[in-house]
Amino acid sequence: MIISTNPDPNRSEFNLLLKSTVSELNIHAKKSPKKISTLLGRNLEPYVEKVMVDLAVGTRFENSIEYIGGQKFPDIVAKKYYGIEVKTTKQGHWRTTGNSVLESTRVDDVERIFMLFAKLASPIEFRCRPYEEVLSEVVVTHSPRYLIDMNLEQGKTIFDKIKIPYDTLRKKENPIRPIVDYYKSKLKPGEELWWIDPENISQSSSLVIRIWNYLPLKEKQDLKNRAMVYFPELFGNSSDKFGRLAVWLVTREAVVCPNVRDLFTAGGKNNFFIGEKVYKEVPRIFLNLFYSFSTIIETILQASAFELSEYWETKTTDKKKLFDWIDLVAEHAKKIPDTKHLNIKRILTELIPK
Repeated sequence: MIISTNPDPNRSEFNLLLKSTVSELNIHAKKSPKKISTLLGRNLEPYVEKVMVDLAVGTRFENSIEYIGGQKFPDIVAKKYYGIEVKTTKQGHWRTTGNSVLESTRVDDVERIFMLFAKLASPIEFRCRPYEEVLSEVVVTHSPRYLIDMNLEQGKTIFDKIKIPYDTLRKKENPIRPIVDYYKSKLKPGEELWWIDPENISQSSSLVIRIWNYLPLKEKQDLKNRAMVYFPELFGNSSDKFGRLAVWLVTREAVVCPNVRDLFTAGGKNNFFIGEKVYKEVPRIFLNLFYSFSTIIETILQASAFELSEYWETKTTDKKKLFDWIDLVAEHAKKIPDTKHLNIKRILTELIPK
């Protein structure tokens, strides 16, 4: 790593050094394209560092440029202030997946980072731009990462979209939260974010996809109970009322269920008793709800109001969440012809332990 004794290095002189470095690298690419084309990934980083070291002779940056390497970000540091992140692609475009949004491996004291990008497809070319100017979106591999686009127009970065400057976002305790909020605001009906929300890390999905029919009985019942809590629309008559549940099973629980509807509706109607009172011709989905009610209450009480508000798409509080859920279920139930003779809200209220 390069350590500098100068706490305020000259920006214009560093810009000249970067410009010279890119020009020199493009000259190398024309003279020795076969050699340069083999410098994929980390192989290019020390090569770039050597070019910069040679060009820095006689400037303020002489003897102050060092290759970091490893998993650190960025790859090269100058004057303990500037950083150069090196990326390559063998494709004929200027886009690739970048670094983690969290920047947990960022080198201390580095304040200004530049992206030096090598397109190793013919014709080979090098470009360099300020890091924050080429980050167009956030994509997910094993964690949220920036998407790099060296052709990105001014005003089109992810930071322009979320209306938070890069330096402000990276210093936040939870930099992913504003990004999650932005992408959620852009979701269309039936769409969900599948990637991890860092505030709910326990909700991250398994890498192994499972089929519903092979799950243990206890896990099946647990998932059904949570579904009845998270998705009150299941008790309505919308044609897509099982859509969000199907997406949730795949993205949050890594479970594929080809027949989601049957989990709740198979079995027909029956009578339901509360003490000596009998409710006749109760649809199966409500029978499933009533029989599991004590566990469902426990699930609601254990869930945070924030989490439930996210699922219900309406604000609730820890004090009101149980009764808010009952109101949501009852409101959806009013739309089902087969429940016209039932007061679902009253039944659910009667089932609450005294």
